[in-house]
Amino acid sequence: MRRRTPPPPSPLPQRDGVDPVRLKLPADETWATVRDHLVARLAPAAGEIDDMLDAGRFVDITGRPVSRATAYVPGMFVWFHRDLPDEERVPFAVEVVYRDEHVVVADKPHFLATTPRGSHVAETALARLRRELGVPTLGAAHRLDRLTAGLVLFVVRPEERGAYQSLFRDKQVAKVYEAVAPYDPALELPRTVCSRILKERGVMAAREVEGEPNAVSRVELLEHRDGRARYRLTPRTGQTHQLRVHMSALGVPILGDPLYPVVTGPVPAGDFRRPLQLLARMLEFTDPITGREHRFVSRRVLRAWSSYDDWAR
Repeated sequence: MRRRTPPPPSPLPQRDGVDPVRLKLPADETWATVRDHLVARLAPAAGEIDDMLDAGRFVDITGRPVSRATAYVPGMFVWFHRDLPDEERVPFAVEVVYRDEHVVVADKPHFLATTPRGSHVAETALARLRRELGVPTLGAAHRLDRLTAGLVLFVVRPEERGAYQSLFRDKQVAKVYEAVAPYDPALELPRTVCSRILKERGVMAAREVEGEPNAVSRVELLEHRDGRARYRLTPRTGQTHQLRVHMSALGVPILGDPLYPVVTGPVPAGDFRRPLQLLARMLEFTDPITGREHRFVSRRVLRAWSSYDDWAR
C-alpha cells in the first residue's frame, strides 16, 4: 500500500490557537495567475482577494507573499489566515483530566465545539487548549458535538495522531455516556437499539431510514424520580447524533435537545441556559504508543438531575 506524502509544514504561525488555511492548487487546472484561481475558488468579490494579496496575507511554501502577478503552478501550496468571526465566549472552562507527552484528555463543557468549524473557530476546545497549554501541535483524535459535554482525547504529536484516531475507527475505545430524559415506566430497559441513521449535508437533524442498521446503542436505566430518569448510554457505533436519535425514537428525548424530536428555533447568542443533558462520562483504551491502560471519568454533573429547577429556569 502506497503511503500518502504528508503536506509541507505551514510557513505561517497559528493565530489564537487556529491553524492557517492551506490550499493546494489543483494539478488538473490551468490559470494564468494564482490570483485568478483564488478569486474563483474562494468566491468573495475579486476586490477582497486583491486587498488580501496586496496586504501580503497569502504566502507560498517559503513564506514569501503571493502577489497578483504570481504565476499559477499546478500542485503549489498557498497558506493564509481567514478573518476570525465574532464569537460569543463560552463562559465555562475546559478541564484537563490527564496529560503526558503523547496525549491530553480534556473534559469539555456544553456549548463549546471540539475543533474549529463554521462560525466556531477560536472559541473551541482545541484552540483554547493550544493557547492555555502552549502546545500548538495539539490535535483532536475524535470529536464531540458542540452541545454535548464530556471527555475528549487530544494528541500532542502530529505524527502520532493517526495511531490514536485508529483506536476510534477500529472500535478499540470503550465509551460510556450519561443522559437525563423523561422516565417512561412502560419502556423496557435495558435494551440494544439498532437502526439505520442518515445525516444529510445541510440538514440539521439526522433521521432513521429503512435499510441495514449502521447505528447500535445500548440503553440502560440508572435511576428515576419526579418523572425524569438518568440513563447510561453505550454506543457501539459512531453515527452523527446517534444517541440523541435513538433516545428520541424510544419516546424519551434527551432534555434540552433542540433537534429531537423536533427542530426548534435557534438559541440566541450568549444564551447558555438549559444545556443538552448528554455527557461523555467515561473513556477507556490502551495507549497505542506507550501500552498504558487508561480509564478516565468525567466529574461533570448533569444539572437537570442534580438541580432541575436551576437548569430549567
